[in-house]
Amino acid sequence: MDTGYLIVSVYHDNVAEPISEAAVTVRGDNYEQSFTTDSNGKTPKIALPAPLKIYSLTPQTEVRPYSVYQVEVVKPGYETTIINGVQVLPDETSLQNVFLSKISPLLKSAPINVIDIPDNSLWGGTGGNTSNTNNPLETDVRVFPQILIPEYVIVHGGSPTNTNVANYYVPFTDYIKNVASGEIYSTWPTEAIKANIYAILSFTMSRIYSEWYLSQGYKFTITSLPQYDQSYVHNRTIFQKISDVVDEIFEYHIQIPGRNYPFFAQYNDGIKVNNPGWLSQWGSKYLADQGYNALQILRYYYVDNLTLNSAREIEGLPLSFPGYNLELNACSEAVQKIQIMLNTISGSYPAIPKINPTNGSYQNSTVQSVEKFQEVFSLPITGIVDFNTWYRISYIYIAVSKMLQGVVRN
Repeated sequence: MDTGYLIVSVYHDNVAEPISEAAVTVRGDNYEQSFTTDSNGKTPKIALPAPLKIYSLTPQTEVRPYSVYQVEVVKPGYETTIINGVQVLPDETSLQNVFLSKISPLLKSAPINVIDIPDNSLWGGTGGNTSNTNNPLETDVRVFPQILIPEYVIVHGGSPTNTNVANYYVPFTDYIKNVASGEIYSTWPTEAIKANIYAILSFTMSRIYSEWYLSQGYKFTITSLPQYDQSYVHNRTIFQKISDVVDEIFEYHIQIPGRNYPFFAQYNDGIKVNNPGWLSQWGSKYLADQGYNALQILRYYYVDNLTLNSAREIEGLPLSFPGYNLELNACSEAVQKIQIMLNTISGSYPAIPKINPTNGSYQNSTVQSVEKFQEVFSLPITGIVDFNTWYRISYIYIAVSKMLQGVVRN
């Protein structure tokens, strides 16, 4: 056996309200231990037994390449939540968010909410997108006037015509992390992970840009099923390495020269299903082993002159990235905006130190506040506000200041 790691974060309905002093019990084969969440709603990093890494580095059907655990969260005044199937890979950190709802004080016992997480697609299914839909932008002229990163992806929890399932309002990066964490293994080389995430990003952006479902009268962006789109599982375990890569590259999508829209990037596992012109998930891993970078992998499977295009404007966020990183000794109105947002966020996350004064000068107190924010929200800890950190601060600021009224919890 090897060792993997798990961090559980507990919230009331959304990330604006972390829940401290919640009892978190983790159970697995010959393992059971309880932990308590801190002021940020987080457990410590929990070391857990996991299979040997080799099992996730080659296609095989003998040994599941990750361990599965049950996470039970109990907090007086809230429903008890049990999540089955939490996945832990060797030498990797898994991130499991748990959202609790308050209950009536008149109830004698807390209701129990049970969530079952299915296996990773490479282990429990065919892997990849199994839709045979042609590129919607080849036939459909209804498109956005420009390519924007959406604040939210509205995910329909079933087939397009199924009206008995929920629509989930999911922050764009959280959606990409969810899909990627269910499609590939975070033990793979970073360039293979990047190539797969670029494909997922581009598929998603193609659906958004073409208004594929909206143009048909539906009120959602994309479905949760690979038969139509990509596999999204609400409350799925996210792998830290995949989360980091998404935060690094989420503004990019694949583009074919001569076409000003995101490429409809389809992909499959390359073993059970191997469609020509689609990215092979296992094949991307093997190419990365040989030294191919992400762009070379994409060109190998799609088109040999494709490019990666950046879209830095985020729909729905009122505060736009200034176009340059904010760091020590910077002085600007953008710095002051970040200081004000972080001070607002610290009201819900007291571990993030307040900045005083909020005068637009990026000094040590701002660096410390940014570093703590990055630690709390699982971003690379640099003390620098780059585009990715700006995006996350802006989203959490909106969540805290408005409590996401009317938005389905995510």
